[in-house]
Amino acid sequence: MGRYFHIFIVILLLISCAAGSKTEKKDKALMIEEHFQLAYNAASRGNLGEAVREYQKVLELDSNNAKAHLNLGIVYGRQEKWKKEISQYEKAINVDPNFAEAYFNLGVAYQGRGEIKEAKAQYQKALQIYPNYVEAHTNLGIIHFRQGMFDQALAEYQKTIEIKSDYAKGYYNIGSVYRQQKKMEEAVNSFKKALEINPKYASAHYALAVLYYEKQEYKLTIEHFDQAEKLGMFIDPKLLEQLKPYR
Repeated sequence: MGRYFHIFIVILLLISCAAGSKTEKKDKALMIEEHFQLAYNAASRGNLGEAVREYQKVLELDSNNAKAHLNLGIVYGRQEKWKKEISQYEKAINVDPNFAEAYFNLGVAYQGRGEIKEAKAQYQKALQIYPNYVEAHTNLGIIHFRQGMFDQALAEYQKTIEIKSDYAKGYYNIGSVYRQQKKMEEAVNSFKKALEINPKYASAHYALAVLYYEKQEYKLTIEHFDQAEKLGMFIDPKLLEQLKPYR
C-alpha cells in the first residue's frame, strides 16, 4: 500500500510539473503577444519611444523573435537612429537567415544612407529567398534608373507587373524609363495604364501632362495638370499662365 501510494504521489507531481510548464509557456506567449500589440499600436500613433520599450520587452521574453527585431529596426529607422536600425535587421537575419523582409529593410536602410552597392546586395538576397518580392524589384529598378542603367531598370519594373498586374506604380515606373529612352508613345500608354488602375495617381497625371505639353497637345496637358494639382501636386504657376489661352 505504502509503495503504491508513493508511486501515485510521484506521478501526480510529474503531472503537476508538466501542467505548470505548459501554463508558464502559455503565459509567456500571451505576454509576448500583448507587448507586441502595445508596440504596434504605439508605433501607429507615432509614439516611437513607447514602441521601442514594448518591442524591447518582447525581446527580453524572447531574444530570438526575428519579427520583433525587424519591427524594432523599423522604429529606430523612423527615429533616424541608423546604426541601431541596421543592427536590429542584422539580428533578425541571424535568427532567421531566410527572412526576406529583413534583407529588404536592410537594403532600404543602406539605400537611405547612400550606400547603394550594399543596398543592391541586400535586395538581391531578399529576391533569392522570395523571387516575387515586388518592392525589392521596384527598389532595385530605382537604383538602376538613377545610375542611368535604363534597360536593367525596365527589366526590374516589368517583373513587378508580371507578379502584380494591377501594380500602378510599376506602370508609372515603366513609363518613366520609356520617357528617358525617348519612347514617348510607350511612355504615354504606361502612364495611362497606371491611371486606369489608380485614377488618383498624382505623379502619373503630372507625367502625362508634361508629355502632352511636349507634344503640344495643350487641352490634354491642362486636363492632367489640373488633376495633379487637385491631388496635391505643385504646378509651376508660370507654366499654368502659359497654358491659359488654351483653356
